[in-house]
Amino acid sequence: MKQSAFIVILFVLALVVSVAIYEVGLGAAGNFSDAAREKPTNLPGRAYTGGPLISLLICLSIMDVAIIIERSLSLRRAAGKKAIPKFFKETIESIRSGKIDDAIAACDAQRGSVANVLKAALSRYKELTSGKSAVDSEKQLVEVQRSVEEAMMLETPLLEKNLIALSTIASIATMTGLLGTVIGMIRAFAAMAQTGAPDAVSLATGISEALFNTAGGLMVAIIGIVSYNFFVNKVDNFTFQVDEASYNVIQLLKSK
Repeated sequence: MKQSAFIVILFVLALVVSVAIYEVGLGAAGNFSDAAREKPTNLPGRAYTGGPLISLLICLSIMDVAIIIERSLSLRRAAGKKAIPKFFKETIESIRSGKIDDAIAACDAQRGSVANVLKAALSRYKELTSGKSAVDSEKQLVEVQRSVEEAMMLETPLLEKNLIALSTIASIATMTGLLGTVIGMIRAFAAMAQTGAPDAVSLATGISEALFNTAGGLMVAIIGIVSYNFFVNKVDNFTFQVDEASYNVIQLLKSK
């Protein structure tokens, strides 16, 4: 599934769920002491008085969690079945023994980003050293290096998929929380500006709307930023491992 389609579908589903949570869960009659749902008796009721933007913040938080789960599963698959150091050690031993087919088979069994890049290099090397299409050693290394770069170009976007969406959600959550804060303060000051004694309910509703939107926006943004930095670090680590593995394999092939 394309990244844009995944995000659009996720947003629609998360929005439907968030509206249901806001209206049915937070806005349940038992959370208020009045029919107008302006006097909350518990925390969910007070969150409901934060206004409709609370449902958008819930939507963004659901998207955060969904993307975190998707990235965690994807990066786990990218690591392969075995621990990368163990897999790399076995592959190097096969190459040193001249068993290129065994090394390629190990890559097929391992799967993952590192295995895919090494398989591309080894497959290209095997093709270039075959009896019918053998070429000189310098050209072999150039072609193998090119196959590694092409494989990396295919693997990197898969590792970085949806990370931009995660950082965008963090930014949108911050702005949404700020917008809700401003709207809540406008309502609070409007209540204070009324002639005579201020309407306590309107004043409390405005302040509650401001504070809950601020807290919700910051919470979603913090989750998004921390998750984004965590996954970027994971991707950088994967890229380093792939670069290190491919470099060592190329140097080993060069020595042969």
